[in-house]
Amino acid sequence: MSDIAAPPAAGPLATPPAAGPLDAVKRRVRSGELGAWPVVIGLIVIWTVFQILNDRFLTPENLSNLALQIVGPGIISVGIVLVLLLGEIDLSAGSVAGLGAATLAVLTVRQGIADVPAILLVLAMGLLIGCLQGGIFAKLGVPAFIVTLAGNLGWQGLQLFVLKPEGTINIPYDGFIAKLSSTFLTSAAGWIIGILVIAAYAAAVLVDHARRTKAGLPTRSMVASAVRIGGVAVIVLATLLVLGGARGVPLSLLILVGIVAIVDLVLRRTRYGRGIFAVGGNAEAARRAGLNVAGIRISVFALCSMFAALGGIMIASRGFSAGQSTGAGDVLLLSIAAAVIGGVSLFGGRGSTYGALLGSLVLGSISNGMFLLSLDSSVRYMITAAVLLAAVILDALSRRGRRSSGRE
Repeated sequence: MSDIAAPPAAGPLATPPAAGPLDAVKRRVRSGELGAWPVVIGLIVIWTVFQILNDRFLTPENLSNLALQIVGPGIISVGIVLVLLLGEIDLSAGSVAGLGAATLAVLTVRQGIADVPAILLVLAMGLLIGCLQGGIFAKLGVPAFIVTLAGNLGWQGLQLFVLKPEGTINIPYDGFIAKLSSTFLTSAAGWIIGILVIAAYAAAVLVDHARRTKAGLPTRSMVASAVRIGGVAVIVLATLLVLGGARGVPLSLLILVGIVAIVDLVLRRTRYGRGIFAVGGNAEAARRAGLNVAGIRISVFALCSMFAALGGIMIASRGFSAGQSTGAGDVLLLSIAAAVIGGVSLFGGRGSTYGALLGSLVLGSISNGMFLLSLDSSVRYMITAAVLLAAVILDALSRRGRRSSGRE
């Protein structure tokens, strides 16, 4: 009689015990899948601290100013996100923003060109600049760091050349350009747009749930989807209530949010967007898969410069002028910092444009709060540096977690 144990009877595989919400959180932390939660928690802490130190921080008037303040750098950060997804960097974005603002002022004020054609010309100029820099990087193999560093100096010099001899050109207060930042929607229009945004988000979540279920892919439970939709609805309605308590929803904020949503849609739902992630994750694998790596790189740098030029237009619109300091100083560094703080990986292949929006909100809140407290700029730089360093360390730790869990 054989003493060999009989094999287990054939049957359905044992189902692992269901993991609770706490287990899911622990698993995400161990695997480095933290999402936007660190940024959201950090933003709540920053707002709480500044509100305790100054009770004017969370007033509708101040939050309305904060919304206007983050538009220009936020749009530049969207372009920076695209370049970071490739695992590269663009150090010329600030100078391109300044050159775009200066060129717009020259075209409209000195040359008398209508506002809308002038804006289109400036955006086209941004695309050409990006194509030039991206072409040198992708075709000639010159590191993007060097190409865009040279561009940073060169475009800043061209900005000074364009502006002379005045140095600063004022933009009419009642013109189309100025109204981009000084226009506020009525309360009814704001609520209609807010409800449409919530409905569109809910439809997108439900369609995605149905599509993944039909394809047999893992998906969130309906309860989790309902929680996400409810969370977005609360954020949108709270924003409408706060901004409605001041001057209404700024048109420029809608432009920023619209750009973020459209670019995010392109990144997640199109072959081109998935190609950007693929090139950033592993360029050689993407090339072997048949992707046009050089074309994707050039197009991304072109989009980054175009968004930089648009950011410069919005900065000039808010300040009613374009000068030698437009786009200079800390605009570039804060735009890059906003993307990194928002969770975009410096190593490429991971991140979203909504992260740039959150990062811009974090940095704008720090700057705004420091201004209310009448603190010196040196303190703001040090605190911003600490927040940026924490974001980079978190990114590095998340990457290590993903590698140890076999997800990268």
